[in-house]
Parts: sequence; structure tokens; C-alpha cells
Amino acid sequence: MKIEKKIWPKFFNEVKSGKKNFEVRLADWKCKPGDILVLEEWNPKTQKYTGRVLKKKVMYVLKTKGLKFFSKKDIEKYGFQVISLK
Repeated sequence: MKIEKKIWPKFFNEVKSGKKNFEVRLADWKCKPGDILVLEEWNPKTQKYTGRVLKKKVMYVLKTKGLKFFSKKDIEKYGFQVISLK
């Protein structure tokens, strides 16, 4: 399945260069390995698309809702880190 999402210029450039090989998104939509994530560059200052687009294959999806690794207090205090591995 093809899924289209906005991405801000800084992150677009980092994905394009290969420096950033992950996305952190609110889990209010579904995706699974094999889907194609179409990242459309969105300029938050102009509130318009720039016309630049990247297509990336989804390799892995981790959903955090329901995981009991951390206490609610610690999550609210520290938040999460997403760590890319190579």
C-alpha cells in the first residue's frame, strides 16, 4: 500500500542524504512492512508543499501503545528516544 505523509524540509534532507533512516509518527494511521511511505516535503512557514518527494519502503514498525517497559511518570518526565542502528 502507498501512504502519503508530510515531512518538514530539515527532515526531508536528512532522509534524502541517508543520515536519517527512521520516522517517528503518531500511530493514528496504519502501515506495515512492505508498504511504501511517500514523504512529501512541506514548508511549515509557507504552509505549502515544495514539490519534492521521497518514496521509502517500510521495513519495520514498532508501536508503543500498550508496552509496559516504562512507568507513565518516567515517560512524562523523559519522553522517548528513537535510535537508529546500523
